[in-house]
Amino acid sequence: AKLDDIQEIYEALVLGTRDFVRKNGFTKVVLGLSGGIDSALVTAIAVEALGTENVTAVTMPSEYSSKETRSDAERTARNLGIKLITVGIQEVFDNYLRLLKDAYGSGPAGLENENLQARIRGNILMALSNRFGWLVLATGNKSETAVGYCTMYGDMVGGFAVIKDVFKTTVYKLADYVNSKAGREVIPASTIERAPSAELRPDQKDEDSLGPYDMLDTILKLYVEEDKHSDEIVAEGPDAEVTRRVIRLVDHNEFKRRQAAPGIKI
Repeated sequence: AKLDDIQEIYEALVLGTRDFVRKNGFTKVVLGLSGGIDSALVTAIAVEALGTENVTAVTMPSEYSSKETRSDAERTARNLGIKLITVGIQEVFDNYLRLLKDAYGSGPAGLENENLQARIRGNILMALSNRFGWLVLATGNKSETAVGYCTMYGDMVGGFAVIKDVFKTTVYKLADYVNSKAGREVIPASTIERAPSAELRPDQKDEDSLGPYDMLDTILKLYVEEDKHSDEIVAEGPDAEVTRRVIRLVDHNEFKRRQAAPGIKI
């Protein structure tokens, strides 16, 4: 994507967000700001679309949240001049685990505990939404939504998903654009440079689950946008095993995408 393409995408996202929020009778929005690049980008877009006074960010750390992401969330909010609310989720999470102990039985903890953290965060955002009449913005991108790397009723919660049609590789370009447009560091360089992580278990990295994003996005573009068959995709370079796995994930996660919030088609 050329710079003017990136600028055009950015402007479409800003316009689409402003339009949707206003037409649905809202003036203010709230979103989770984790210190990661997706939520930082969506926050910047929301501020551009609605103004600083109409955007509230919430950071909801747990024991798996690194100091770096927490400080990046604070810096992003400060750079954008918006209010940041901190609501730690550890206590609620621990209580949930205590509550479910008997029902869970023995055996090692798995994905259920990761998803539980995401759902607690979704609950907190919805509580604030109900309390103050703010629309919740979801911050998931197209790469993760396509393969189902997201939690139903967790990070998928919200009335509008700003970047649901933006691949992760494009998210990086948009973040760079936000900073160059402002002529200063709005989204911290550390946010842009850090390996993406859901931070739901120790030392977690997105790419351990998904492979490198540029490879994932290449496969997704060919499969989802160009309707190519797996053999045709492999002929263009991607690994056969990885390609088959990605296609399987896309096909098996339609049920999640069906329930995702609406967003901007770009």
